[in-house]
Amino acid sequence: MTNETNIKKQKLTVKELITVGIFSAIIFICIALSGGPFAMFPALTFYYPVGGSLLAGPVYLLLIAKVPKSGPIFIAGLLMAIFCYVTGMHIGMTVGYLVGSTLADLVALSGRYKSIKINILSYIVFCLGGTGSYIAYFINPEVWVRRMLEKGTPQEYLNTMAATVNRWILITMLAGTVLVALFSGFVGSKLLKKQFEKAGITA
Repeated sequence: MTNETNIKKQKLTVKELITVGIFSAIIFICIALSGGPFAMFPALTFYYPVGGSLLAGPVYLLLIAKVPKSGPIFIAGLLMAIFCYVTGMHIGMTVGYLVGSTLADLVALSGRYKSIKINILSYIVFCLGGTGSYIAYFINPEVWVRRMLEKGTPQEYLNTMAATVNRWILITMLAGTVLVALFSGFVGSKLLKKQFEKAGITA
């Protein structure tokens, strides 16, 4: 009986689904606003996940506080993945957000969604999902370029992108994403301290 009650409590209600939808959309907008400009320029495109990590931290943490259950984080990542797929981005970006959001949900779950530190770590993992396409590029740049040409990406864009690549970009991208996401989450934890206290979220 107790197990059945717990399962029911874990199910998302209609009200919670609406909340998740709204916050997921806001997270998407934040990532698009802060990361999108980097993706527009081939010389800066590798820094898309770094920029994309800047604004969404407070919203992400507030989403967890509002709906401390499994599912909302994945839904936010699913929205990003669908957008990436529909807009013709490399499949690595879609896979990245799906994997990143799944792992991020598991990280937050490990703290039962009640630890600020673990929820910030969850946000970092979520943001690393945005590196998926670029990791795919480093694994096999020739196949990556061929796929993007098939999707209609201009050759000039790809040439400029390739010209900016060096051995430090991957490390800079990954480290930058972690640091900026950490900063965004930290700022969010301070801005929303009262809301977290009401939700029973601890440091």
